[in-house]
Amino acid sequence: MSDKNNWIDLRSDTVTQPSSAMLAAMARAEVGDDVYGDDPAVNRLQEYAAELFGFEAGLFAPSGTQTNLIALMTHCGRGDEYLVGQEAHTYKYEGGGAAVLGSIQPQPIVNQPDGSILLSDIAAYIKPDDVHFARTRLLALENTIGGRVLPRDYVAAATALAHAQGLATHLDGARICNAAVAQAISLRAVVAGFDTVSVCLSKGLGAPVGSVLLGPKAFIEQGKRWRKMLGGGMRQAGVIAAAGQFALEHNVQRLAADHDNAAALALGLSGIEALRVSTPQTNIFWIDVPAGACEPLRQALVRERIRATVGPRMRLVTHLDVSGADVARTVDVFKHFFAGWQA
Repeated sequence: MSDKNNWIDLRSDTVTQPSSAMLAAMARAEVGDDVYGDDPAVNRLQEYAAELFGFEAGLFAPSGTQTNLIALMTHCGRGDEYLVGQEAHTYKYEGGGAAVLGSIQPQPIVNQPDGSILLSDIAAYIKPDDVHFARTRLLALENTIGGRVLPRDYVAAATALAHAQGLATHLDGARICNAAVAQAISLRAVVAGFDTVSVCLSKGLGAPVGSVLLGPKAFIEQGKRWRKMLGGGMRQAGVIAAAGQFALEHNVQRLAADHDNAAALALGLSGIEALRVSTPQTNIFWIDVPAGACEPLRQALVRERIRATVGPRMRLVTHLDVSGADVARTVDVFKHFFAGWQA
């Protein structure tokens, strides 16, 4: 808890620390054995999240990687495939779990600059009913993707296309609450068109751990078997479920502050001639840094107790532990560094 008061951490919104109010909710949690379905706090979280997003049922798991994998393995069997963007976490950043553990073939498709996949590409990559091909079963999208919000009309068109072709639809909604807040729409509206959704509680929402998979009751019942097999069956998990409950009840609308801080940080850094700064839509944006500046910049940031993943293509992420004052200080540190480096 003390470390967050001494460092500004811009690496990810996964680094948030639980607040005192969240810790109090965790301490009060009534717990049971969740593998038996007996944990009141877990059951409450699953039911609350399902109602909030407009689904029949929910399944709590330790991570978004696991809830995504449970979804893929429930939607698809051995020899099936899912269509997915090349930049998507389920394809690029989750260890190849669908292929390794599910015998599911990913069909990666190029993402457009706005994070979408062209509808024509989705249609083109759906395989015919032929023994030569894997069976296309699922379209998996991600929102937000790299901080970009998928347009509502695009989501509606893509999910309609998939359903018309007999495919199911899954959303990696690790930061779906950011998308809803950015678009000023409800959580139900932002997930419309998807058969299943994975919602991460431990990124911008601030819980220390956990994600919830949402979908039809029968689907979630099947998913419980995969969760157990993947090692996600937890016992007195209500302690961490209570943190997720608190996050959904208190930390959704406050994401707007993270978006504002990202915009302010990007604006401040855009005044530095050596940097090329993207415009954030939510709490994530990217800057291009001269290669020769990367290592000395990293060292300068560490000296000023600022954590960031420094590289030629550098991602900065704001979250509930980054304040407006932190943003101003970070801008000052960058400006001071580049004034000296350019000289």
